[in-house]
Amino acid sequence: MRVLVAGDEEVLAELVATGLRRAGFAVDTVYSGDAALAYLGLHDYDVVVLDRDLPRVHGDDVARRLVAAGSRTRILMLTASGAMEDRVAGLDLGADDYVAKPFEFPELVSRVRALRRRTARPVPPQLERHGIRLDTVRRSALRDGRDLDLSPKEFTVLQLLLEADGGTVGAQELLERAWDANAAPSPSSQPSFEQGRPHPDAVRVCMGELRAKLGEPALIRTVPGVGYAL
Repeated sequence: MRVLVAGDEEVLAELVATGLRRAGFAVDTVYSGDAALAYLGLHDYDVVVLDRDLPRVHGDDVARRLVAAGSRTRILMLTASGAMEDRVAGLDLGADDYVAKPFEFPELVSRVRALRRRTARPVPPQLERHGIRLDTVRRSALRDGRDLDLSPKEFTVLQLLLEADGGTVGAQELLERAWDANAAPSPSSQPSFEQGRPHPDAVRVCMGELRAKLGEPALIRTVPGVGYAL
């Protein structure tokens, strides 16, 4: 699941992004309306957490343009005002949900997840295949009862492979759905960027680490020129 956080308060936006990443989301952050529009045009986001009071291009205008373009990105609008009139105005602009600041972070995470479910194919709370059991709610992963101790990125990649139900998932799809724009190949590697996009080697590095944690017999196979499958 990929999320864009667009807020005028840089510290708050980064705190929100950090919390969402810990919840297993791939998150990018921007601090102005024009930057939000640029990122939304570049990447396929599931949800945008959109502050109304953005500089240069107002958050209301960002919402209007998304709606006018027929974007599938869901809009969770943030505002400093909790007045009913402001909530109604934000929803009338095309926002899918509305949260007033200050807010409780667990509620924000739940609302982001709920928005994703509106457009996504339903995912069962537990995914099982080849002795792997993935609990998407508790964020736990086991193989034959052994805790795999996966990083958030490894967990997301394994979830995408399990959701494919034996089908092949391309490296580009994994990049789009599991990595944010400024991701390094792995926690132990140096960042590798190309025009704000994660390097394709990020998938290869992550897949190697995931294979090592899954152990033998090997479960992930590479489909040359296509991608990866379980």
